[in-house]
Amino acid sequence: MNQYDTIARWLKEATFAVAFTGAGISTESGIPDFRSPGGVWAKSQPVYYNEFLTSATARYEYWRQKAVSHEDFATSQPNAGHQALGKWENEGRLQAVVTQNIDGLHQDAGSQDVIELHGTARYIACLECAKRYDADPLVRQFLETDQVPGCPECDGIMKHATISFGQSLDPDVLERAVELSSNADLFLAMGSSLVVHPAAGLPPLAKQNGARLVIINRDPTGQDDLADIVIHASIGETLTAINECLTG
Repeated sequence: MNQYDTIARWLKEATFAVAFTGAGISTESGIPDFRSPGGVWAKSQPVYYNEFLTSATARYEYWRQKAVSHEDFATSQPNAGHQALGKWENEGRLQAVVTQNIDGLHQDAGSQDVIELHGTARYIACLECAKRYDADPLVRQFLETDQVPGCPECDGIMKHATISFGQSLDPDVLERAVELSSNADLFLAMGSSLVVHPAAGLPPLAKQNGARLVIINRDPTGQDDLADIVIHASIGETLTAINECLTG
């Protein structure tokens, strides 16, 4: 029995399977990893949350960077990896997806219970009145006017509904991710270097609570020795192969 067959069998046996995804699943949809040589941070320094709050110059730089990455998000489509996870949830094989990604591609692929640890780039939120808006029109407005937009409702400070450097994760979102990981009997970690905390603590938490741990990532991670199965390969191709074993 090969690794794909084994993972497929584990999915069939699991009563509470959870997927955990990082940037590697979305690079296969053409979205650069922020940390990669072609990513935003290779060309610009990230704007820290405190700087964003206190400096109009920092807010402009934040919006400039977000406008660049917005094009990647706006034109991207779910790939075979996203689609397999959406299919498995709809078939009742997968409980939820916990993701570090902000692109919304899991939802586009049919996943319904998606815990977005780092928020979403699809919306822009007012830090004063908490009203949310679709990102695209406001990014277009910024590009056309070269001015950071204020909240249409209260003229408050606006930022993408994502977690910036130096900004705390939403405690309710983190609590849900911890709860899912603790209850998992199969935990599929994929496309993450597993170094950014607190997210990187979720696979060990699942393992400590009795879950089988599968890591799928192009490159080795510091948690490979914890896993029951490690696959260094394309996520889309790997999940497609597992799905064929499920249906074959």
